[in-house]
Parts: sequence; structure tokens; C-alpha cells
Amino acid sequence: METLAIGDFAARSGVAPSALRFYEREGLIRSTRTGGNQRRYERSELRRVAFIKIAQQVGVSLDEIRSALAQLPENRTPTKADWARLSAHWRRNLDDRIALLERLRDQLTGCIGCGCLSLQRCHLINPSDQLAELGAGPQAFLNP
Repeated sequence: METLAIGDFAARSGVAPSALRFYEREGLIRSTRTGGNQRRYERSELRRVAFIKIAQQVGVSLDEIRSALAQLPENRTPTKADWARLSAHWRRNLDDRIALLERLRDQLTGCIGCGCLSLQRCHLINPSDQLAELGAGPQAFLNP
């Protein structure tokens, strides 16, 4: 099986060697060692690194990523079915995040546009701080 040295793997994956070492310490990816104690990565680890990068960009925590990757086979390259099963688990979370981002995009400029920068005093979105009854925090965005 073809393996890549850490520099080649970093170049191919677009991730710095320091991040690769961190991912390895966290149990997210694996490498083997040569007789000279140099790391070697199997090409299949590129999929894991790509998955980690995408997951982090959409706000998935390292604990969630670790849990997801633990469901994948260790001794073979994950198949399309493996990834489909894993992605189905996250679909609802991603849909919820997308909906929150859309609400934020659609409502945020109206709030900031009034100039008061305070929902407590805002007579347009939150007159008399009525949203306080729903709880602390940005209730207009979290509970539409």
C-alpha cells in the first residue's frame, strides 16, 4: 500500500504538518512509522482529513468529528455506503444550522440597520423587551 511522508501528505491534503500531528494525537487520523521514526500516511487518510476540514468549517466540534470517525472501519478505506451512513447522522444538525444562518442573514441587517444595537431598546424587533420572556440570549434568531 502506498504511503505518503508528512510533507507530501500535508501538501496533498492542504493541512499543515502541525495540524496533522494534532489530528493524530486526537485520534482523528492514523500514521505508521518508518525505522527512522518518520510518519507515513496511507492515501485513505486523505478522506478523513477532507472530512475533518469540511466538518470544522460548518462548525462541527472535534468531539463530534471524533465520534463520527470512530464509526468508520479502521482496516479499510471507507466506502461510499460508510460515508452515506455517517452523513445521514449529521443531516438534521446541518439543516438546523443552515436554517439558523438563513434567519441570521435575513434578519440581522434590519436589527443593526436601526442603529440602536440593542434588542432591549429596539422598538421594531423587540418592543418592551418582550423576548425576555422566552429566555436569555438572541431569542429572535434561536426561536423564530
